[in-house]
Amino acid sequence: MYGSVSRWRVKDGKQDELRLLMEEVTRDQPPGSRALYVYQADSDPREHWVVGVWDSREAYTSNSATPEQDSRFQRLRALMETDPEWHDGEIVASN
Repeated sequence: MYGSVSRWRVKDGKQDELRLLMEEVTRDQPPGSRALYVYQADSDPREHWVVGVWDSREAYTSNSATPEQDSRFQRLRALMETDPEWHDGEIVASN
């Protein structure tokens, strides 16, 4: 399995728009996607941590290269103060 953990900082007042976009993303789950978790930090409601789990690195990178994913990312990026911090890698343990 392969995954990505990212940190997002949402613009003030854009949290509801982010929730709507995340509902769309979870409804339209791409091939190879196993799970998506979005955490809102207790200490700062504008900070989010996102975990994506994929069948493989190939499934992850294949999805990243699609026009549909680029469109979703552009919509997501418009809601953020800065670019997300991405941390990708092989999942070596899970429960």
